[in-house]
Amino acid sequence: MIESILAVALVLGGLIFFHELGHFLAARAFGMGVVTFSLGFGPKVFGITRGRTRYQLSAVPLGGYVQLVAQDPDDPIPDGYPPEEQFRLRPAWQRMVVVAAGPVFNFVLAWLLFWGLLVAEGRFEMLPVVGQVQKDSPAEVAGIKAGDTVVSVDGRAVANWDTLAQSIRAGGGKAVTLAVDRDGRTMTFSLTPAMRTVKNLFGEEESAPLVGIVASGKTRSVPLGPGSAAGEAVKQTWNVVVVTYTGLLKLLERVVPLDSLGGPIMIAQMVSKQASEGLGNVVALAALISVNLGVLNLLPIPVLDGGHLLFYAIEIVMRRPVSPRMRALTTKLGLAFLIGLMILATVNDIRRQLSVLDG
Repeated sequence: MIESILAVALVLGGLIFFHELGHFLAARAFGMGVVTFSLGFGPKVFGITRGRTRYQLSAVPLGGYVQLVAQDPDDPIPDGYPPEEQFRLRPAWQRMVVVAAGPVFNFVLAWLLFWGLLVAEGRFEMLPVVGQVQKDSPAEVAGIKAGDTVVSVDGRAVANWDTLAQSIRAGGGKAVTLAVDRDGRTMTFSLTPAMRTVKNLFGEEESAPLVGIVASGKTRSVPLGPGSAAGEAVKQTWNVVVVTYTGLLKLLERVVPLDSLGGPIMIAQMVSKQASEGLGNVVALAALISVNLGVLNLLPIPVLDGGHLLFYAIEIVMRRPVSPRMRALTTKLGLAFLIGLMILATVNDIRRQLSVLDG
């Protein structure tokens, strides 16, 4: 129990810290004054002052903030900060860099976590070993059996199950030739995939050419050097970004139901579960959450970083700041939307908990 609580605190606290660190470092790089660097919101629990910046831990651990000098038009300017250190007097592009640095640091953190995992554990991949052959499928008719290892598709070598599946789908239903290893003997089978309706990651039905074989589930770890791991980590981070944005789009299209949204309770449960299964699982989950945090913060919703970026982009195009009245109105709407979304996610979390208890 203590380990789970510690894991949740370290993961969420670390992600928030790294996000705010991006804002902080970008602001300091431009010579902007920083009044407060806080982990959490609300009343201060603990704090120290270094130079002119107050670093503090606050009571509500659901976020954090970096308060810059003259960040908002009505902010009082503390003594000792000249105009060149005031955020609102800086060019819009510099303000954009400071705001974007938080989400960017989340992506960088995800990359670092994936890179560390790949260096330490290698890349796990599923072997192209047939675990089951479906009845009356093209594979069964051709003579493929459970235990066969597919070594090539149309003469192109396959090292893992993903490559095998992609090679078959790339043919669009055309006949393929599979070379398999069976008890040390290489055998060749020609078969034509059958078009079947399957569900994708988001539950949508789509047609795909299948031969009727199921993976055995056997895996192996492929060692990677630091350089190769760095490139692979970039791919993994980008794939998570794409899936996250696609998931948000499917949510708006109502393909993904709203009751699938999760909040802090679900995140804490996920971290706790992965903590019980090993450090590697916690690190991988932290990378996924970090990407999600970066993506969500870039949404063009006032209050979020993406909303501020939108305001500054409009300022650059229109050559004048967005009016305070419009900023105030859209900020209230954005805050109301986020509060509603948080309430919905929390209600979903509670419903899931109740359904587990009832079951």
